[in-house]
Amino acid sequence: MLRSLSFIRITRFSSVRCFSAVRPDVVREIPAQVEVDGVCYQTDDWYNLTRPIHRLLERKILTDPQNPLSLLKQRIVDHFHRNHRRANHRTPVFAVCDSENRVVSTFDNFDSLLIPEDHVSRRPADTYYVNKDTCLRAHTSAHQFSLIRKGLDAFLAVGDVYRRDEIDRTHYPCFHQMEGVRLFSQDELFGRHIKSDSQVFENGEQTPEKQAGHSRDTALALQVHLKQSLEALARELFGQEAEMRWVDAYFPFTHPSFELEVIFDGKWVEVLGCGVMQQDLLRNAGAGDKVGWAFGLGLERLAMILYGIPDIRLFWTTDSGFTHQFAKLKPNDNIKYKPISSFPQAHRDISFFLAPGVEFHDMRSDSFDIIRDVGGDLVEQVDLIDEFENKKKGKKSQTFRIVYRSNDRIMTREEVNEIHKNVEETLPKSRKRTRLQTSQTNGQLLARGQCALHGFPVEKKSEEERYE
Repeated sequence: MLRSLSFIRITRFSSVRCFSAVRPDVVREIPAQVEVDGVCYQTDDWYNLTRPIHRLLERKILTDPQNPLSLLKQRIVDHFHRNHRRANHRTPVFAVCDSENRVVSTFDNFDSLLIPEDHVSRRPADTYYVNKDTCLRAHTSAHQFSLIRKGLDAFLAVGDVYRRDEIDRTHYPCFHQMEGVRLFSQDELFGRHIKSDSQVFENGEQTPEKQAGHSRDTALALQVHLKQSLEALARELFGQEAEMRWVDAYFPFTHPSFELEVIFDGKWVEVLGCGVMQQDLLRNAGAGDKVGWAFGLGLERLAMILYGIPDIRLFWTTDSGFTHQFAKLKPNDNIKYKPISSFPQAHRDISFFLAPGVEFHDMRSDSFDIIRDVGGDLVEQVDLIDEFENKKKGKKSQTFRIVYRSNDRIMTREEVNEIHKNVEETLPKSRKRTRLQTSQTNGQLLARGQCALHGFPVEKKSEEERYE
């Protein structure tokens, strides 16, 4: 679970030169204040946020419906809401907490989770600090204490977390986690007919199977509920026949602790970490009369496995060759990512009037077929981006965006223009296109105004600006 901000703004920059908490021999300048998620924080020499981290903080890819992480998040939430409902009024047991502050206190990030003071994760070399007492959350577990203290007994905490880590195809300084917590009273765990507190707590010794204050019945009941719940989640994600196993693990805030692994493509892969929550954590949060379990999983890790995505950096791309594959999908849709070319895209828009009597859906289907037939494999995608009807004049128009890209070379402007001209000429003459307007870019997101067909100007660019 240890592994599994909107806009940040520097409000005032300090000209004071400070020694780095990570490298005492390095002198650097730090901002005197930063504003994160609408809250202003004073900084000190522990501050170590970098410009790349500032840029990541501005992104909210978990809310982007075209991002596979958003689909996976919703799939897991839907599973818990569907399978865990309250007995009386049938409402979902688990609350979804996905808008918690991303700057947290070091108490919430470490101390509340019983992480030792000398633990390596506290080092500035591993954690992004705003100041000595606050940091970017390193895990969604940082919200356990505050949410339990608010009275929640079952929740899913979801969000982006930040760690100073290596960057390769499986590691990135920002990734996304989901944390699940479920608490039980004595009646909820064993049934209302049992009255004695000794059934839940005892003055015993800690063993590999249980905590010192838990009875054996408590430890067994919690583990059974925990494992059954998470095995059901694994079957939801990997199929009903998924082969899985439990491996003993260690986390400071749970005991006993486990990792769930499943067989995928012939190999055992870790899915999540979990365990029985440390009673001291619950007691400190004001829920000492309850017991519970918790789990944590990394959304990127699961999405890379389920969708066949080879590089964690792809989750941050705005390349439509990637995002288009996940657009308009439902959370339960099973698809595999198709590798995109590393060569730049070339965009062309084409707008035209429809012939009288032709319906939008008829021309849409014809246009897709014609464009694909003329452009062949060099057409990466075609999107209908606008439909307009002038009822007074009885005219209808459509605008399509065509993305050209080769898998083995950079397409020249002349090559793209020639193919696109063939598309224009091949579109059925019977449609009586009275006006045709195209716009072009190469390797960049299209910069254009509204379609000129509708009386709005297309943005004018020089040839150098179009293809730089």
